[in-house]
Amino acid sequence: MYLSIVNVKPLKDSQLLLTFENGEKRIFDMKPYLNKGIFKELRDEKMFRSVRVSFDSIEWSNQADIDPEVLYEKSVVHQSNFQ
Repeated sequence: MYLSIVNVKPLKDSQLLLTFENGEKRIFDMKPYLNKGIFKELRDEKMFRSVRVSFDSIEWSNQADIDPEVLYEKSVVHQSNFQ
């Protein structure tokens, strides 16, 4: 499934709250990626918090990005979807 991301909010513990174009909110855990390549730089809190929406996905100020399909498939539904 391919859905664009319309909003991203960095959370504590290296997690991201993602809002997809269908209105669904999901939590993506970045911890498994923080020891790989350019993502190592995101262990710095200031760099991690620089995340923003870029086109249909997200990007950090160090140019790191993740495919929106991966973000959707590897994230979990946020509880606010059920309220």
